[in-house]
Amino acid sequence: MSHSLQSYLQRLIPMSNGTADQIEGYFKHEVISRNSSIISPGQTSRKSYFLKEGIIRSYIIDIKGNEVTTRIYCAPDFLNDFQSFFKKEPSKEYLETITDCEVQTLDFQSAQECFHGIPEFREWGRMMLTMNYSVLHSNMIDFHTETAEERYLKLMTDYPEIIQQVPLKIIASYLGITDSSLSRIRKKLSKQ
Repeated sequence: MSHSLQSYLQRLIPMSNGTADQIEGYFKHEVISRNSSIISPGQTSRKSYFLKEGIIRSYIIDIKGNEVTTRIYCAPDFLNDFQSFFKKEPSKEYLETITDCEVQTLDFQSAQECFHGIPEFREWGRMMLTMNYSVLHSNMIDFHTETAEERYLKLMTDYPEIIQQVPLKIIASYLGITDSSLSRIRKKLSKQ
């Protein structure tokens, strides 16, 4: 199901349909095939993405050479490498589509025009930064205070599409466990 950028904006910050239309006018529509790289370490992020449909993950390669999934984004969501995008620094992580994705993209110049010219966009931007910090902080705390099984159950409840569409290896990486540990958790839960 494709999600609307306008309703996503209006759900976070009160704004008129006209203002939401004005903001959406700065975005460009793109379709990205599954398993496509959006950004890699060393590249500078040139776009922000509103994910209308599909699933995207961010990941790094750890010091042992393993892929570690740091976040999984499900539509509707807004994503980019914020530090790379706003500070023009090389990214330290990968962004990759897991499924075919429909996105709307915003380049840096357009983002600046929106920030400077549309007060509701500024408020929305503040809300996005707050929400992203909250997600990262919550995930960090959960990682240290919940078992892998509890984190998996939360993922099942909050994001069933991840469980249905994302390869188990990626889910295990995101939960910070091995594939075999995830298989044991899934087997145990299926018996309950």
